[in-house]
Amino acid sequence: MSFAAVFTVPSLLRNATGVLPVCSLALLKHTALRYCTANGKMKSKRKADHLERTANDFRQEMISKAKVCGIANESETVKRLRLAIADKEFTFKAGQWVDFFIPGVAVVGGFSICSSPGLLEQEGVLELAVKQTTHPPAHWVHTQCTLDAEVALRVGGNFFFDPQPSDSSTNLVLIAGGVGINPLFSILLHVADLHRTVAKNGTGYQMGTTDLFYCAKNTNELLFRKHIIGLTDAFPGKISCSFHVTQQSSPICEKLQPYVKERRISANDLKKNISKDTLCYICGPPPMIESVSKMLKNLGISEENIFFEKWW
Repeated sequence: MSFAAVFTVPSLLRNATGVLPVCSLALLKHTALRYCTANGKMKSKRKADHLERTANDFRQEMISKAKVCGIANESETVKRLRLAIADKEFTFKAGQWVDFFIPGVAVVGGFSICSSPGLLEQEGVLELAVKQTTHPPAHWVHTQCTLDAEVALRVGGNFFFDPQPSDSSTNLVLIAGGVGINPLFSILLHVADLHRTVAKNGTGYQMGTTDLFYCAKNTNELLFRKHIIGLTDAFPGKISCSFHVTQQSSPICEKLQPYVKERRISANDLKKNISKDTLCYICGPPPMIESVSKMLKNLGISEENIFFEKWW
């Protein structure tokens, strides 16, 4: 699972180069030095690998050591890793990904972070949800990764949501396909943290509504579904979700039924939740992104308010 970047960044999100911390490259391990050039391009001729696809994306210079402190099955084909970050200066924005360096594995992985920046601030950990494939980094996660395994991470990506307290309130629509939920789940968790901050302190960014549309083959492949529903219950009228399944062969469980539609996401679904100022984030397979982007433009959303992250 690798990602290519969004191409436009509005003022609300434009906090990339020069703002994220830039630190020494002293933490570069031999693996990183061997397989990466200074600008992040891969020396290997492997076609369309993560580093090549994201060579022009923003990247922090810092590469931090990390240790696997939790492994869980998120679904039959997706493992969720919890990683303890060694460097206290390590930061990321909701929606970004990491270069994933594994000792002894030549290929550098690219995985979107699925946890919130708040979890990193509070507990010093972040989480990744990695789908099983033959790609070496994903294969390692599913076949060789163990607790206390040591890896290294570097944050990158122009696809993120990071409003500041003085920014105007905005509404979000998040649209995910398959494991494309990962960066959008990070954004959703960050939105919940923003609501909690205002409720606790009476100050902070005043978040508008957030509506998640998530499509997968069946309900078993709807990652984080219980947590997502929990957020809609915790923030009624502020966070909503609509699950869509396209190849469901078994009955949908009673608890999920109110949230699930057995069809693809349609323009009619989206138009009920958008206005011309809504920010729309999309992550999924390229055909889905192209289709949904066209829907949004036809519904009056300007191109500068549509952001996407493609995965392959």
